[in-house]
Amino acid sequence: MTALTKLTAGQQAPTFSLPDESGKTVSLDDFRGRRVVVYFYPKAATPGCTTEACDFRDSLDALNAAGVSVIGISPDPVEDIAKFAEDYSLTFPLLADDGAAVARAWGAWGERIVKGEVREGILRSTAVVSPDGTIESIDYGVDANGHVAALRSKLGV
Repeated sequence: MTALTKLTAGQQAPTFSLPDESGKTVSLDDFRGRRVVVYFYPKAATPGCTTEACDFRDSLDALNAAGVSVIGISPDPVEDIAKFAEDYSLTFPLLADDGAAVARAWGAWGERIVKGEVREGILRSTAVVSPDGTIESIDYGVDANGHVAALRSKLGV
């Protein structure tokens, strides 16, 4: 496996344009002028990813009121994220990163242990992008449980 470069605060966030749960193209540039949380999750409707997505959903009003948008990205196909969004009433964009090119560009792809086996895949990661498109903070290998609360505390929301 090729080691990917991790992003750091102060770097320009790699841009992307990906389909959302409805098939509409969403670009990071669409959020210029707002702070945005970009989070990468391994697989829709799995326990950890559901916990994290629902935590973001439940915090969305407070985040939006503070001028912070949320985008979730996974390598799932559009159909899977559409069902995930519908089943859990997720109202923020979930984007389909088929082939994981965006996850790789953001350093959110690598080796992880799943059920005792080492596999390549998404490293649960969260970045805060400033209104000018630079990375304010980025965390790799976050735990789904309690992550959104810690992020809100860091953001003062």
